[in-house]
Amino acid sequence: MRRSELFLLLPLLVGLAGCATRNPEGAPPVPQATVPSPPQEASQPFFSEEGLASWYGNTHDGKTTADGEGFDQSALTGAHRSLPFNTNVRVTNLKSGKTVIVRINDRGPFVKGRIIDLSAAAAATLGLAENGIDNVRVDAFAADQTRRQAVRSN
Repeated sequence: MRRSELFLLLPLLVGLAGCATRNPEGAPPVPQATVPSPPQEASQPFFSEEGLASWYGNTHDGKTTADGEGFDQSALTGAHRSLPFNTNVRVTNLKSGKTVIVRINDRGPFVKGRIIDLSAAAAATLGLAENGIDNVRVDAFAADQTRRQAVRSN
């Protein structure tokens, strides 16, 4: 090979060597760029409200709720004035940050300034049982509507 041919071949080889990927054994892999999808939890609620929550328990246990089922103080349920029955809502205690998902199965509360009445079990999960009432946020998310039963969180 002539010297001029080597001179032209050398930059080509250097360029090809720079394009090669080599991951020596024991070296950490080169991270690949990915675009994360937004978490489902970050979606916006289709309903949100803040105010006072109260709870009702053993004096109502077994009585018929507005949707026709028997009230069970140990179930995670709630009463709301306007949300459709069987809507699952996340109720968050604004002081403690504790959250519970309840299913709306009754109408109420009928006390001015309150936005939701909770079963004894839901109130205990949020820490409302001690005070009787507390400030909460009620959010309804589309993703929660596929749940068959209300479940506790936190």
